[in-house]
Amino acid sequence: MLCQLIIPSSIADHNNDTCLRVPQTGIENEFSHFFDYLFKINLMIPLYTSTEFDSAKGITELPLQCAICTTTFYKPKKRIKYDLINRENGCLYCSDTCKRKARETKQLVQCLNCGSEFEKQLKDIKKTKNNFCSHSCNATYNNKHKTTGNRRSKLELWLEKQLTSLYPNLHIDYNNKTAIGSELDIHIPSLQLAFELNGIFHYEPIYGSDKLKQIQNNDTNKFQKCIEHQISLCIIDTSSQSYFKEVTSKKYLDIIVNIINQRTSLIS
Repeated sequence: MLCQLIIPSSIADHNNDTCLRVPQTGIENEFSHFFDYLFKINLMIPLYTSTEFDSAKGITELPLQCAICTTTFYKPKKRIKYDLINRENGCLYCSDTCKRKARETKQLVQCLNCGSEFEKQLKDIKKTKNNFCSHSCNATYNNKHKTTGNRRSKLELWLEKQLTSLYPNLHIDYNNKTAIGSELDIHIPSLQLAFELNGIFHYEPIYGSDKLKQIQNNDTNKFQKCIEHQISLCIIDTSSQSYFKEVTSKKYLDIIVNIINQRTSLIS
């Protein structure tokens, strides 16, 4: 069932009463008068009375309030009448600028890494509390603040499983950066021993020469930090493994196991 909210008399069709129909929700009790209703259904915010509307001529401009900037602006009665009958919101905004702002789905936020301000979609803001202006800032911030790696190859995961089984009483950190401030693929604190598994990206310009240079500089810095922290870093070249298979991964496991056993025998 529908309830009716009658439009002021000058808008009503002389032959057939015109009304706005809304679902039966007790709306006639919720709103004290017609103009509250116009605002509620997002048609317009009138600053004139129903008496002023009825007595105005078609070309008479009546005051309205912009829903965005709250500025008072004026529209002819005939335009207001048209919007009311056709349920359009052309009288809701004072300008095209405010109309565009009403359609905006972005919000100004601050980059968590560099501090610069940028616009971000509201739907994306709801997904996470961290805002980054670029992928670079995202990666930089995460690399600075993470304590464990989150991008691990199948080879690394398989080696972790095997080493955990072979050395249940030996504490081994995987993709941890607490020791030197940079991520180590495998680190055994009690033996002051670490391993890096370097794939093809460490030796060939797969993503360009600049990226390769950056990776190799990181490798050099990591090696230097290990020396400073008296950690023996063993670099294993895994570039020959184009895709993971246990049978081709066993040789890397054997290298690691042999070094661990040798180091353990020396310490004991």
